[in-house]
Amino acid sequence: MTEVNPPAETVQAVVAAARAAGPRCGDATIVAIDGPAGSGKTTLAGAVVAELDATVVHMDDLYLGWSGLRDSADRLRREILARLWLGRVGRYRRYDWHAEELAEERDVPAEGTVVVEGVGCVRANTRPFFSVIVWVEAADDVRLARGLARDGTAAEPHWRAWMADEADLFAEARTADIADLHVDAFGRLRQ
Repeated sequence: MTEVNPPAETVQAVVAAARAAGPRCGDATIVAIDGPAGSGKTTLAGAVVAELDATVVHMDDLYLGWSGLRDSADRLRREILARLWLGRVGRYRRYDWHAEELAEERDVPAEGTVVVEGVGCVRANTRPFFSVIVWVEAADDVRLARGLARDGTAAEPHWRAWMADEADLFAEARTADIADLHVDAFGRLRQ
């Protein structure tokens, strides 16, 4: 399945919302792009990062494997967001999915714009740090096809378990209800 670049209108809407909101995490403006796996978050984040000359944090680097969804927001808050709020550089160790262990350390600047993208980045303990929350969604069959195209068919049991876990998480977090902007699987703004 091919990657679909989001329309310029969508990217400009996210950029405008970020600029209007301004910093809410110390001197950093944090844009959260959340939604289920395979919905198009990473593609949208790439376009927004390019437009804003921002730093990106991928939640895939914070999950500690396929079972790391629940604890990832704690890592995001503790290692990145709380530090930025205090005016300090965020610092985390990237999770290496192939080696199944933590890898190199990465820094996140304490000022400017940071785009955090990934499943479950918006939770009760992270929400106050975000200037803008974007919800991206897609049908389950589209998401699964995209995921298996990227990760291979052997990952299907992991994907199905992940999809169940994220559904539970989103029911609790209610991210779609509080999002500032809604985007579909093809990067189009939804009303």
